[in-house]
Amino acid sequence: MPDEKKTVSSVFVNGLLKENPTFVQLLGMCPTLAVTTSLKNGLGMGLSATAVLICSNILISLLRKLIPDKVRIAAYIVIIAAFVTMIDMSLKAFLPDLASSLGLFIPLIVVNCIILARAEAFASKNSPVLSAADGLGMGLGFTGALCIISAIREFLGAGTVWGIALYGTHIAPATIVIMAPGGFIVLGLLIGTINFIAAKRKGDK
Repeated sequence: MPDEKKTVSSVFVNGLLKENPTFVQLLGMCPTLAVTTSLKNGLGMGLSATAVLICSNILISLLRKLIPDKVRIAAYIVIIAAFVTMIDMSLKAFLPDLASSLGLFIPLIVVNCIILARAEAFASKNSPVLSAADGLGMGLGFTGALCIISAIREFLGAGTVWGIALYGTHIAPATIVIMAPGGFIVLGLLIGTINFIAAKRKGDK
C-alpha cells in the first residue's frame, strides 16, 4: 500500500499547490472576486466548497460505472446540488450571519467550474480514495487562495483582519481595495508574483 499512499499524497499536493484552482488554473473567479472582501467570508466560502468537492467527488467516483455517458453532466449537477443544499441549510441553521453575508454564492457552488471540472476530469475516472484526496487538495487550495486574497483586501480596504481593527483612527483604509477594482488588482498582483517566483525557480534549476 505504500504506492497508493504516495499516489494519494501526490494527488493532494497537486491540488494544493501545483494545480491550485485559483492561482494556477484561474477557475472559480466569480466567487473569488465577489466574496473576498473579508477573511470570514473567504474562509466560509472556501470550506463550503471544500466540503462539496470531497463529498461529490467520492459519490461520483462510486457511481462512475453506473452513470450513462450521455447524462453524466446532468447527473453530476444533481449530485453536487444535493450536497450544496445540505451545506446551505447547515449554514443557515448554525451560522446565519455567514450565510446571509455569502448570500447567493453558496447556492451558486452548484455551477462552480472547479467542482464540475474535478467531477469530469478526475472523480469520473479514479477510485473514491484518490477522488477524496483530489477534492481535499483542490478544496484546501481554493480555501487558501481565498483566505490570502481576503486577508489582504480586508487589511488594506477596511483596516481590519477577522473584524479586528488594526489601523486605529490615524490612518484611513483604501476602501477601493474591497471594491470590485481592488479585487482584480490584488488577484492580478498575487498571480503575477506566483508566476514570477515559479519562473525564477524553474530558471535556477
